[in-house]
Amino acid sequence: MDVRRAAERYPGGDPATGIESFHAFSFGPHYDPDNLRFGAVIACNEERLGPGAGFEEHPHSHTEIVTWVVEGELTHRDSTGHETTVRAGDVQRLSSAAGVRHVERNDGEIPLTFVQMWLAPLEPGGEPSYDIVRGIADSTPYAVPEAAAMLHVRRLAVGERTAVPDGRHLYVHVVRGEVHLNGEHLHPGDAARVTNAEGLDMVGLTAAELLIWEMQGPTGSC
Repeated sequence: MDVRRAAERYPGGDPATGIESFHAFSFGPHYDPDNLRFGAVIACNEERLGPGAGFEEHPHSHTEIVTWVVEGELTHRDSTGHETTVRAGDVQRLSSAAGVRHVERNDGEIPLTFVQMWLAPLEPGGEPSYDIVRGIADSTPYAVPEAAAMLHVRRLAVGERTAVPDGRHLYVHVVRGEVHLNGEHLHPGDAARVTNAEGLDMVGLTAAELLIWEMQGPTGSC
């Protein structure tokens, strides 16, 4: 198990325009050849947008983009005609396929924080698609078959213990709170990358929220 601490993430964004970003993998101008991906995950970005701030229209392709709002509301618009407001507890996925453009903004009056995770598809190309699940229940898996991956959202009470999914690659991101995972103490923003996960469990040291990617496919792990 490889634990990456929140403070080790690469800072980005443009604070002068109300955008702060923290990148768990190589991203933009930050290039680390030893930290390009883990399993299907090629990006895990924590984004903080002040009121009125956002990312203007920009392109994506050959990427599965999954977004989890921590607080505030995210306005999403894309070139396939979707316009939605994403709130805490919703899972949003944009399959960029052969190419799509989108806008992400904080049109609300309070700061917005969201975690956005990019996954590499098994096959490039295809038609873009969009999906949103409102208020996903605890422990309800969300499948991204294009990347042979499954997202598990876990919310733990203090002292609550839970089994962790087995998988060839397992990526655990702590959204909030503190947990013990296989003896490791994880804090908000910390992540654990587990290869050939089997028989692991986790316990909440405080009330906690976690995003867990279970990946079985033959994907890279550098």
